[in-house]
Amino acid sequence: MSARSKQDPGQVLVTRAETGVYRSERAGRRSEDRIVGASEATRQLIAQATAAARTELPVILLGPRGSDRELVARAIHAWSSRSADLEVLSCAAIPEALQSRELFGCAEGVYPAVPGAYQGALERSAGTTLLIEDFDALRSGVATALWEAVREGSYRREGEDNARTLSARVICTGDLSTTLSPGDGVSHHRIEITPLDTRREDVLPLAAHYLRTFSGETEEGPRGFTADARAFLESEPWPGDVKELRERIRGAVRLAGADVISAEALMLARDSEEVPSFKEAKRAFETRYVTGLLRRCGGNISRAARLAKKDRKDFYDVVRRTGVDPSVFRGLPQEPQSGRASDSYAVIRATPVDVRVHASGDAADLDALDQALQAFLDSLDIVPEESVPGIGSTGSDEVSPTGASSPSSVQ
Repeated sequence: MSARSKQDPGQVLVTRAETGVYRSERAGRRSEDRIVGASEATRQLIAQATAAARTELPVILLGPRGSDRELVARAIHAWSSRSADLEVLSCAAIPEALQSRELFGCAEGVYPAVPGAYQGALERSAGTTLLIEDFDALRSGVATALWEAVREGSYRREGEDNARTLSARVICTGDLSTTLSPGDGVSHHRIEITPLDTRREDVLPLAAHYLRTFSGETEEGPRGFTADARAFLESEPWPGDVKELRERIRGAVRLAGADVISAEALMLARDSEEVPSFKEAKRAFETRYVTGLLRRCGGNISRAARLAKKDRKDFYDVVRRTGVDPSVFRGLPQEPQSGRASDSYAVIRATPVDVRVHASGDAADLDALDQALQAFLDSLDIVPEESVPGIGSTGSDEVSPTGASSPSSVQ
């Protein structure tokens, strides 16, 4: 399914592949600059950005820090009819006393430190787009003067009386929590970027997108993510939003080399001061391992213990330590089995065992029940799959193929 929006000089193509991932594309743009996601919020974002690109109206672009506000602004500029490079002015990096000069420019002699006349950002971006980052950091007087210039279509340098024509297209970015408005009489587009933690379905498509991007920087990069890595990506809160996710993938690509990216690589790819301790990493691995195994086994602790090659009681202790509730996975469809001989059992021949125990709830009866269950498990004769001819054939209630699924990847 695809929808095209025609415009001069190029076309913006929004594609939705069979996987349900939205991507914004345009000839000549870098792949890492695409807007990618699987959520309805991403589809709406692309539609709003495309609509804004068709006009010359100013744009107010709001989103949490790290949400790639600059990426969306660059997309609007790239999809517009303005072909010159985007001009960027970061208000947060400018002292308040110099904000007016940096935006509007100044005449000779206004600032002793400036030997001659100074071109402001509005003048430097004539005929193209001016991206004003962190607009909410501007002094109110400077912000008001900017919106007056947009409304009138002209501005003045500091220290000059002559008005200059405003030919720049203005895009302003700010936080979602700010009340950023140009006031009455200024038509504009307002676009809000939803935080990543409220559109979790975008995490894996973004991770796969960044994996392709950063793998291209090495001769032989990782092929994908392990199942544990995908679970880790989906469970992280991502307080740094898309930027944190992107930098984590970049670091994990370096650590993984040509291997598949694991959850441990993603953990270690954090900033050095945020690397989890060995104990924290071990506990996180145990939790993910137990969760995946119980989900695979439908909450059956005995079967999960056998796959983990651990004593049932020891495995139950691990489950209790992680805090995972096996009952959550009971009744859920179990994962399809791979049938690999190294990870499976095929034929079960059970010897009748009397497990009738009257459990009143006290410790003695519960111990007796546990011993009876263990006796039943010990009575099972598990025959290796390769020794059973015709494995997988129907008509025998003794055949029960299982197996650990091979690590999968998002590519």
